[in-house]
Amino acid sequence: QVQLVESGGGLVQPGGSLRLSCAASGFIFSMYSMSWYRQAPGKERELVAAITASGGSTKYASSVKGRFTISRDNTVNTAYLQMNSLKPDDTAVYYCARRGYVTKGDYWGQGTQVTVSS
Repeated sequence: QVQLVESGGGLVQPGGSLRLSCAASGFIFSMYSMSWYRQAPGKERELVAAITASGGSTKYASSVKGRFTISRDNTVNTAYLQMNSLKPDDTAVYYCARRGYVTKGDYWGQGTQVTVSS
């Protein structure tokens, strides 16, 4: 079965950095786009970043463009989200999803909490 396991969340000060990882199993990782979503308290889940199956193309929400970088390593079935210059508004639960570059994500991880606070 499809499994997505996120890690790397935590508490960070404004201006700091975190790197999230998403370990995938149960499907042919290199055949699917991958994405990161986030959901803040009281808000809808939103797409943060997505990457094509080959890793050749990426896209970002305007709120994170220039600060976040999505990447993947198809040899170890893992997707990443490097987050720099973090702001309090980035505080949310971050979810890894299969697909998401063209269509919405169809499988989700359990989420990892990111809190940006001084």
